[in-house]
Amino acid sequence: MNAENENLACASSDGEMQWHQINWSQAHRNVRRLQARIVKATKEGRWGKVKALQWLLTHSLSGKAIAVKQVTENQGKKTSGVDGETWSTPHAKTTAIRSLQRHGYQPKPLRRVYIPKFNGKKRPLGIPTMKDRAMQALYLLALDPVSETLADRNSYGFRKGRSTRDAIAQCFITLSRGKSPKWVFEGDIQGCFDHISHEWMEANIPMDKVILHKWLKAGVIEKGKLFPTEQGTPQGGILSPTLANMVLDGLEERLAHAIRRKKSNGKVIFSPMINLVRYADDFIVTGSTPEVLEQAKEVVREFLQERGLSLSEEKTRIVHIETGFDFLGQNVRMYSRKLLIKPSKSARMKALTKIRTTIKENKAVNQEILIGLLNPVIRGWVNYHRHSVASKAFSRFDYDVWQALWQWAIRRHRNKGARWVRQRYFHTIRNRTWSFANKVKTSDGSQMVKLVYATDADIRRHRKIKAEANPYDPIWETYFEERLTLHMGTELLGNRIAWRLWQSQQGHCPECDEPVTPETGWHVHHVVPRVYGGKDILSNLRLLHPNCHRKLHHETPSLSLPGSP
Repeated sequence: MNAENENLACASSDGEMQWHQINWSQAHRNVRRLQARIVKATKEGRWGKVKALQWLLTHSLSGKAIAVKQVTENQGKKTSGVDGETWSTPHAKTTAIRSLQRHGYQPKPLRRVYIPKFNGKKRPLGIPTMKDRAMQALYLLALDPVSETLADRNSYGFRKGRSTRDAIAQCFITLSRGKSPKWVFEGDIQGCFDHISHEWMEANIPMDKVILHKWLKAGVIEKGKLFPTEQGTPQGGILSPTLANMVLDGLEERLAHAIRRKKSNGKVIFSPMINLVRYADDFIVTGSTPEVLEQAKEVVREFLQERGLSLSEEKTRIVHIETGFDFLGQNVRMYSRKLLIKPSKSARMKALTKIRTTIKENKAVNQEILIGLLNPVIRGWVNYHRHSVASKAFSRFDYDVWQALWQWAIRRHRNKGARWVRQRYFHTIRNRTWSFANKVKTSDGSQMVKLVYATDADIRRHRKIKAEANPYDPIWETYFEERLTLHMGTELLGNRIAWRLWQSQQGHCPECDEPVTPETGWHVHHVVPRVYGGKDILSNLRLLHPNCHRKLHHETPSLSLPGSP
């Protein structure tokens, strides 16, 4: 980074600065340069340099602006903390940038809410204030490059560019060969986020210790009462998943060193076949025999105990691959020497329960409204499982959904026959004779609104990410761009215009020149608005980030959007 950019990266907030006047392209470049330098210093073990670069980033105008941008564009942007504040206007966001100061910073307690789980239990969730979220996002910009550089090779949870699909693909690679291990130790950490030792984190997490201590001891407000936090990192904080990952990183190396191959005269006489695949606090360990995995279990237990954690005995077991096991919503099992990974029965029943509940709660709504409620649920479940051996599961899923919809339809018309009900709610579309669909009138004529079916999905194998890939290391930039293209092709499936725009713009937003990804979101913008005669043709359309879309309309008041800040 040259002197001019270094000064820009470390500049204090300008009192006259306006939100929509920020040069976002320059801000992202400044942050990326510092993150790349942090990666380089981490690889070389220069921890003093790492600390200095983290200080630069967390005190830079660029880092603060991007942190505020992230927390005001994610899904929780309208959810307030204990102070009831949200940053919904450009002025509030500009003021927020100036407020992100280390000196005098004191985080407020988290607001405790409970999220229902499928098993009937509830998961505690802590909601920080907007300022605390932005401060965590700022310090995460400086910590994540270190986390990615030091992470276990086969850790896939809450990491940039990685997903459950990569973890499942690694399971297949590890277990599918003829000489692969045949025994699996399923591990689950009991209350991982709630029981991590604060002392261990403060001693081992390479970030500002003062700020980390304040976050860990901020406390939680529940039913109007303040409860201190003596251990754990609350679920809901932006920084919490990365902290939890860094606590668990090193387990793969510990297992490899503790359980080694035995050699005699240069020949391997015993191979433990130890492999770890981890997604957040869910993991499996493979081994050649149950005895080896019992030894691995003790190594894991000792590793966790050092960090204030323990294994969940009710979810921990050792099984043969022919018995199979469930992992991340998939069932992994060997059938006649062939490994198959299918959607688990519990995952299918969870999705069906949600669909049946939605149908039951909407007995009197119009058909097109019900379709609008069900389609996102079906699409989400199908997209999650479409990389597994899912054709039979998808067929069964469609049948169960059809049964629920048929009961919904005949209940509405008790005095009508089955043929009349079918003609009213089900139509023949292409090769499907029982499509749940309805024709609705639009400004352009009429349009058929139809239910999404699982069996219409294209099932294809996922290409796993390379274990050593680091999204903050410049040498991997081209690799991640290629993977983003594959991901966006799937994400924009069915949205032909958005996909063609994304390709013509080479995956970048024309306003800020930053990548358009599923995480950033996007808007299709009309250069000449339709109210002024603009057409839905590629030459009149642009694919923009949500913030860039608002910025463009802010700069052109005559094109402003109703309700846009």
